[in-house]
Amino acid sequence: QVQLVESGEGLVQAGGSLRLSCAASGRALSTYAMGWFRQIPGKQREFVAAMSWTGARTYYADSVKGRFTISRDNAKNTVYLQMNSLKPEDTAVYYCAADRLGGGTVHVSAYAYWGQGTQVTVSS
Repeated sequence: QVQLVESGEGLVQAGGSLRLSCAASGRALSTYAMGWFRQIPGKQREFVAAMSWTGARTYYADSVKGRFTISRDNAKNTVYLQMNSLKPEDTAVYYCAADRLGGGTVHVSAYAYWGQGTQVTVSS
């Protein structure tokens, strides 16, 4: 079992930056594909970014490409989402997720482990 805990919640102005962290316990993240998703009330959880378990491949939603960067530090058992040039439409609860030996995917159903979520609010 992998337990995931997100942090980095914040309120920022449009154009600002935030870095979210996802710390894992229970298992080493080095053999897990990692994903970041977000959700606003009344809508389905949507894909933001993913990284294959090897770290060789990354994927981004078109809406965040060029602004967000997913990275991992296996020594710290932590995955990050660096968010730059934030927009009000980025406001959501952000979740990290893990998929053992995965290649990195946009599909929510592929990820077996989820964090509790952290709120990101971007003001205009």
